[in-house]
Amino acid sequence: MSDHHEQIVNDMFDAYQHALRDLRARLGNGIFTAAEMVLSHKGNVIVCGMGKSGLVGRKIAATLASTGTPAIFLHPAEAMHGDLGIVRHGDVMILISNSGETEEIVRLLPALRRLEVQIIALVGNVVSSLGKAAAICLDSSVDKEACPLNLAPTTSTLTTLVLGDALAIMLMEMRGFKAHDFAATHPGGKLGKKLLNQVRDVMRTHDLPFVHAEQPMSEVIVEMTQGRLGLAVVGSAEKLEGIITDGDLRRMLLDGGDLHQLKARQVMNPSPQTIRPDLSLEKAEEMMMDAKIQCLIVTTDTGAVEGVVQIF
Repeated sequence: MSDHHEQIVNDMFDAYQHALRDLRARLGNGIFTAAEMVLSHKGNVIVCGMGKSGLVGRKIAATLASTGTPAIFLHPAEAMHGDLGIVRHGDVMILISNSGETEEIVRLLPALRRLEVQIIALVGNVVSSLGKAAAICLDSSVDKEACPLNLAPTTSTLTTLVLGDALAIMLMEMRGFKAHDFAATHPGGKLGKKLLNQVRDVMRTHDLPFVHAEQPMSEVIVEMTQGRLGLAVVGSAEKLEGIITDGDLRRMLLDGGDLHQLKARQVMNPSPQTIRPDLSLEKAEEMMMDAKIQCLIVTTDTGAVEGVVQIF
Protein backbone atom coordinates (compact mmCIF):
# COMPACT_ATOMS: atom_id res chain seq x y z
CA MET A 1 0.00 0.00 0.00
CA SER A 2 1.39 3.38 -1.02
CA ASP A 3 1.76 6.33 1.34
CA HIS A 4 -1.08 8.03 -0.52
CA HIS A 5 -3.45 5.13 0.01
CA GLU A 6 -2.45 4.85 3.65
CA GLN A 7 -3.17 8.55 4.12
CA ILE A 8 -6.65 8.13 2.64
CA VAL A 9 -7.46 5.46 5.24
CA ASN A 10 -5.96 7.56 8.04
CA ASP A 11 -8.02 10.55 6.91
CA MET A 12 -11.15 8.37 7.10
CA PHE A 13 -10.44 7.42 10.71
CA ASP A 14 -9.69 11.04 11.57
CA ALA A 15 -13.01 12.09 10.06
CA TYR A 16 -14.84 9.40 12.02
CA GLN A 17 -13.19 10.37 15.29
CA HIS A 18 -13.94 14.05 14.73
CA ALA A 19 -17.57 13.31 13.88
CA LEU A 20 -18.08 11.17 16.97
CA ARG A 21 -16.49 13.78 19.25
CA ASP A 22 -18.83 16.43 17.83
CA LEU A 23 -21.83 14.10 18.16
CA ARG A 24 -21.04 13.40 21.79
CA ALA A 25 -20.60 17.10 22.57
CA ARG A 26 -24.02 18.11 21.23
CA LEU A 27 -26.01 15.06 22.30
CA GLY A 28 -27.51 16.59 25.44
CA ASN A 29 -30.64 14.94 26.87
CA GLY A 30 -32.11 14.06 23.49
CA ILE A 31 -31.35 10.35 23.73
CA PHE A 32 -32.88 10.15 27.22
CA THR A 33 -36.01 11.99 26.09
CA ALA A 34 -36.33 9.71 23.06
CA ALA A 35 -35.88 6.64 25.26
CA GLU A 36 -38.62 7.85 27.62
CA MET A 37 -40.97 8.26 24.66
CA VAL A 38 -40.23 4.74 23.41
CA LEU A 39 -40.49 3.29 26.90
CA SER A 40 -43.97 4.75 27.40
CA HIS A 41 -45.18 3.27 24.10
CA LYS A 42 -46.79 -0.18 24.28
CA GLY A 43 -46.57 -1.14 20.60
CA ASN A 44 -43.78 -1.65 18.10
CA VAL A 45 -41.31 1.08 17.33
CA ILE A 46 -41.30 1.58 13.56
CA VAL A 47 -38.01 2.55 11.92
CA CYS A 48 -38.08 4.11 8.47
CA GLY A 49 -35.37 5.30 6.10
CA MET A 50 -34.49 5.32 2.40
CA GLY A 51 -31.32 4.13 0.69
CA LYS A 52 -28.26 3.97 2.96
CA SER A 53 -30.36 5.46 5.76
CA GLY A 54 -32.73 2.54 5.28
CA LEU A 55 -29.90 0.04 5.64
CA VAL A 56 -28.84 1.72 8.88
CA GLY A 57 -32.49 1.79 9.94
CA ARG A 58 -32.79 -1.97 9.48
CA LYS A 59 -29.82 -2.45 11.77
CA ILE A 60 -31.26 -0.07 14.37
CA ALA A 61 -34.60 -1.89 14.31
CA ALA A 62 -32.83 -5.24 14.69
CA THR A 63 -30.75 -3.98 17.62
CA LEU A 64 -33.82 -2.57 19.38
CA ALA A 65 -35.76 -5.81 18.86
CA SER A 66 -32.93 -7.98 20.20
CA THR A 67 -32.48 -5.84 23.30
CA GLY A 68 -36.02 -5.74 24.60
CA THR A 69 -37.72 -3.06 22.49
CA PRO A 70 -40.10 -4.51 19.86
CA ALA A 71 -39.23 -2.80 16.59
CA ILE A 72 -39.83 -3.29 12.87
CA PHE A 73 -38.49 -1.63 9.74
CA LEU A 74 -40.85 0.04 7.27
CA HIS A 75 -39.64 0.92 3.77
CA PRO A 76 -40.92 4.45 3.05
CA ALA A 77 -41.73 3.79 -0.60
CA GLU A 78 -43.69 0.65 0.28
CA ALA A 79 -45.44 2.61 3.02
CA MET A 80 -46.99 4.87 0.34
CA HIS A 81 -48.42 1.79 -1.37
CA GLY A 82 -50.19 0.04 1.47
CA ASP A 83 -47.59 -0.87 4.07
CA LEU A 84 -48.50 2.25 6.05
CA GLY A 85 -51.23 0.01 7.44
CA ILE A 86 -48.79 -1.33 10.02
CA VAL A 87 -48.68 2.12 11.64
CA ARG A 88 -51.29 2.64 14.34
CA HIS A 89 -52.61 5.82 15.90
CA GLY A 90 -50.08 7.27 18.33
CA ASP A 91 -47.24 4.93 17.33
CA VAL A 92 -43.61 5.93 17.79
CA MET A 93 -41.59 6.13 14.57
CA ILE A 94 -37.88 6.70 14.04
CA LEU A 95 -37.44 8.48 10.71
CA ILE A 96 -33.94 8.68 9.25
CA SER A 97 -32.76 11.14 6.63
CA ASN A 98 -29.42 12.92 6.42
CA SER A 99 -30.83 15.85 4.47
CA GLY A 100 -34.19 15.81 6.21
CA GLU A 101 -35.74 16.31 2.79
CA THR A 102 -35.73 12.75 1.41
CA GLU A 103 -38.77 12.69 -0.86
CA GLU A 104 -40.08 9.30 0.25
CA ILE A 105 -39.85 10.34 3.92
CA VAL A 106 -41.33 13.83 3.49
CA ARG A 107 -44.31 12.41 1.56
CA LEU A 108 -45.17 10.31 4.62
CA LEU A 109 -45.37 13.26 7.01
CA PRO A 110 -48.99 14.35 6.32
CA ALA A 111 -50.27 10.80 6.86
CA LEU A 112 -48.22 10.48 10.04
CA ARG A 113 -49.64 13.76 11.35
CA ARG A 114 -53.18 12.45 10.79
CA LEU A 115 -52.26 9.34 12.79
CA GLU A 116 -50.69 11.53 15.49
CA VAL A 117 -47.49 9.51 15.23
CA GLN A 118 -44.72 10.50 17.63
CA ILE A 119 -41.68 11.08 15.44
CA ILE A 120 -38.07 10.71 16.52
CA ALA A 121 -35.90 12.09 13.72
CA LEU A 122 -32.29 11.08 13.13
CA VAL A 123 -31.43 13.89 10.78
CA GLY A 124 -28.43 15.83 9.53
CA ASN A 125 -30.39 19.08 9.18
CA VAL A 126 -32.52 19.95 12.18
CA VAL A 127 -34.33 22.82 10.38
CA SER A 128 -35.38 20.58 7.50
CA SER A 129 -38.93 19.39 6.83
CA LEU A 130 -38.30 16.23 8.86
CA GLY A 131 -36.53 18.09 11.64
CA LYS A 132 -39.44 20.50 12.05
CA ALA A 133 -42.03 17.70 11.99
CA ALA A 134 -40.34 15.63 14.68
CA ALA A 135 -41.28 15.60 18.34
CA ILE A 136 -37.66 14.76 19.12
CA CYS A 137 -34.83 15.63 16.75
CA LEU A 138 -31.46 13.91 17.17
CA ASP A 139 -28.79 15.78 15.23
CA SER A 140 -26.62 13.37 13.18
CA SER A 141 -24.97 16.10 11.10
CA VAL A 142 -21.31 15.92 10.08
CA ASP A 143 -18.87 18.47 8.69
CA LYS A 144 -17.96 16.19 5.81
CA GLU A 145 -18.17 12.62 4.64
CA ALA A 146 -15.10 10.40 4.99
CA CYS A 147 -15.42 9.65 1.28
CA PRO A 148 -12.58 11.45 -0.59
CA LEU A 149 -15.21 13.00 -2.85
CA ASN A 150 -17.35 14.04 0.15
CA LEU A 151 -20.27 12.30 -1.55
CA ALA A 152 -20.78 8.68 -0.42
CA PRO A 153 -22.64 8.35 2.90
CA THR A 154 -19.88 7.29 5.29
CA THR A 155 -19.43 9.57 8.29
CA SER A 156 -23.14 10.43 8.27
CA THR A 157 -24.20 6.78 8.37
CA LEU A 158 -21.75 6.21 11.21
CA THR A 159 -23.23 8.97 13.37
CA THR A 160 -26.75 7.77 12.63
CA LEU A 161 -25.84 4.22 13.58
CA VAL A 162 -24.23 5.44 16.81
CA LEU A 163 -27.38 7.39 17.72
CA GLY A 164 -29.46 4.26 17.16
CA ASP A 165 -27.13 2.18 19.31
CA ALA A 166 -27.16 4.84 22.03
CA LEU A 167 -30.95 4.74 22.07
CA ALA A 168 -30.95 0.94 22.31
CA ILE A 169 -28.40 0.97 25.14
CA MET A 170 -30.33 3.63 27.04
CA LEU A 171 -33.51 1.57 26.72
CA MET A 172 -31.70 -1.58 27.90
CA GLU A 173 -30.66 0.26 31.05
CA MET A 174 -34.09 1.79 31.65
CA ARG A 175 -35.81 -1.59 31.17
CA GLY A 176 -33.34 -3.40 33.41
CA PHE A 177 -32.54 -5.68 30.46
CA LYS A 178 -30.16 -8.46 31.58
CA ALA A 179 -28.16 -11.28 30.02
CA HIS A 180 -31.02 -13.76 30.50
CA ASP A 181 -33.37 -11.39 28.67
CA PHE A 182 -30.87 -11.16 25.82
CA ALA A 183 -30.60 -14.94 25.72
CA ALA A 184 -34.38 -15.22 25.42
CA THR A 185 -34.26 -13.34 22.11
CA HIS A 186 -31.20 -15.30 20.93
CA PRO A 187 -32.11 -18.93 21.71
CA GLY A 188 -30.03 -20.20 18.80
CA GLY A 189 -26.86 -18.37 19.81
CA LYS A 190 -24.14 -19.53 22.17
CA LEU A 191 -25.30 -17.25 24.98
CA GLY A 192 -28.91 -18.36 24.60
CA LYS A 193 -27.99 -22.03 24.72
CA LYS A 194 -25.81 -21.48 27.78
CA LEU A 195 -28.36 -19.50 29.77
CA LEU A 196 -31.61 -21.15 28.70
CA ASN A 197 -30.63 -24.81 28.43
CA GLN A 198 -30.31 -27.18 31.34
CA VAL A 199 -27.63 -29.82 31.53
CA ARG A 200 -30.17 -32.53 30.65
CA ASP A 201 -30.85 -30.75 27.34
CA VAL A 202 -27.31 -31.23 26.04
CA MET A 203 -25.81 -34.13 27.99
CA ARG A 204 -24.85 -37.34 26.25
CA THR A 205 -26.78 -40.33 27.56
CA HIS A 206 -26.06 -43.11 25.06
CA ASP A 207 -23.03 -45.39 24.68
CA LEU A 208 -21.29 -44.02 27.75
CA PRO A 209 -17.82 -45.59 28.24
CA PHE A 210 -18.44 -47.54 31.47
CA VAL A 211 -15.62 -49.73 32.80
CA HIS A 212 -15.23 -51.90 35.89
CA ALA A 213 -12.79 -50.99 38.63
CA GLU A 214 -10.86 -54.24 38.11
CA GLN A 215 -10.49 -53.91 34.34
CA PRO A 216 -6.89 -53.64 33.12
CA MET A 217 -5.95 -50.26 31.74
CA SER A 218 -5.26 -51.79 28.31
CA GLU A 219 -9.01 -52.49 28.05
CA VAL A 220 -9.95 -49.13 29.55
CA ILE A 221 -8.08 -47.35 26.76
CA VAL A 222 -10.13 -49.22 24.18
CA GLU A 223 -13.37 -48.14 25.89
CA MET A 224 -12.18 -44.55 26.10
CA THR A 225 -11.30 -44.50 22.41
CA GLN A 226 -14.68 -45.90 21.40
CA GLY A 227 -16.52 -43.54 23.74
CA ARG A 228 -14.92 -40.42 22.18
CA LEU A 229 -15.37 -38.36 25.33
CA GLY A 230 -11.80 -38.33 26.51
CA LEU A 231 -12.74 -40.29 29.63
CA ALA A 232 -13.99 -43.58 31.02
CA VAL A 233 -16.67 -43.82 33.70
CA VAL A 234 -15.69 -46.30 36.39
CA GLY A 235 -18.68 -48.12 37.87
CA SER A 236 -22.18 -48.49 36.47
CA ALA A 237 -25.26 -46.46 35.67
CA GLU A 238 -26.48 -47.20 39.21
CA LYS A 239 -23.28 -46.22 41.02
CA LEU A 240 -20.39 -43.93 40.06
CA GLU A 241 -17.05 -45.06 41.49
CA GLY A 242 -14.72 -42.70 39.64
CA ILE A 243 -13.50 -41.53 36.25
CA ILE A 244 -10.33 -41.86 34.20
CA THR A 245 -9.48 -39.00 31.85
CA ASP A 246 -6.91 -38.51 29.10
CA GLY A 247 -4.92 -36.51 31.62
CA ASP A 248 -4.90 -39.44 34.05
CA LEU A 249 -3.56 -41.66 31.26
CA ARG A 250 -0.75 -39.26 30.40
CA ARG A 251 0.28 -38.97 34.05
CA MET A 252 0.23 -42.75 34.42
CA LEU A 253 2.48 -43.24 31.39
CA LEU A 254 4.88 -40.49 32.50
CA ASP A 255 5.17 -42.26 35.85
CA GLY A 256 6.11 -45.49 34.04
CA GLY A 257 2.82 -47.29 34.61
CA ASP A 258 2.24 -50.65 32.90
CA LEU A 259 -1.02 -50.77 30.94
CA HIS A 260 -1.25 -54.54 31.36
CA GLN A 261 -0.59 -54.58 35.08
CA LEU A 262 -2.53 -51.57 36.37
CA LYS A 263 -6.27 -51.74 37.01
CA ALA A 264 -8.81 -48.98 36.52
CA ARG A 265 -9.20 -48.44 40.27
CA GLN A 266 -5.46 -47.66 40.54
CA VAL A 267 -5.64 -44.84 38.01
CA MET A 268 -9.12 -43.41 38.47
CA ASN A 269 -10.11 -40.26 40.30
CA PRO A 270 -12.53 -41.54 42.97
CA SER A 271 -14.04 -38.08 43.57
CA PRO A 272 -14.82 -36.61 40.16
CA GLN A 273 -16.73 -33.40 39.56
CA THR A 274 -20.43 -34.08 39.03
CA ILE A 275 -23.48 -31.98 38.27
CA ARG A 276 -27.24 -32.45 38.49
CA PRO A 277 -29.24 -32.63 35.25
CA ASP A 278 -31.56 -29.76 36.25
CA LEU A 279 -28.78 -27.17 36.58
CA SER A 280 -28.09 -24.66 33.80
CA LEU A 281 -25.52 -25.12 31.09
CA GLU A 282 -24.05 -21.83 32.32
CA LYS A 283 -23.38 -23.44 35.71
CA ALA A 284 -21.81 -26.48 34.03
CA GLU A 285 -19.50 -24.26 32.00
CA GLU A 286 -18.56 -22.28 35.10
CA MET A 287 -17.68 -25.47 37.00
CA MET A 288 -15.58 -26.79 34.12
CA MET A 289 -13.67 -23.54 33.74
CA ASP A 290 -12.97 -23.36 37.49
CA ALA A 291 -11.73 -26.97 37.57
CA LYS A 292 -9.98 -26.68 34.17
CA ILE A 293 -11.79 -29.75 32.82
CA GLN A 294 -13.86 -30.40 29.70
CA CYS A 295 -16.45 -32.89 30.98
CA LEU A 296 -18.75 -33.37 33.94
CA ILE A 297 -20.51 -36.53 34.99
CA VAL A 298 -24.23 -35.92 35.34
CA THR A 299 -25.65 -37.70 38.37
CA THR A 300 -28.85 -37.83 40.37
CA ASP A 301 -29.03 -37.08 44.09
CA THR A 302 -28.60 -40.82 44.73
CA GLY A 303 -25.39 -40.98 42.71
CA ALA A 304 -26.79 -42.71 39.63
CA VAL A 305 -25.11 -41.72 36.37
CA GLU A 306 -27.47 -40.05 33.87
CA GLY A 307 -24.96 -38.81 31.31
CA VAL A 308 -21.90 -36.74 30.52
CA VAL A 309 -21.91 -33.06 29.59
CA GLN A 310 -19.02 -31.74 27.52
CA ILE A 311 -18.28 -28.17 26.45
CA PHE A 312 -15.58 -27.28 23.96
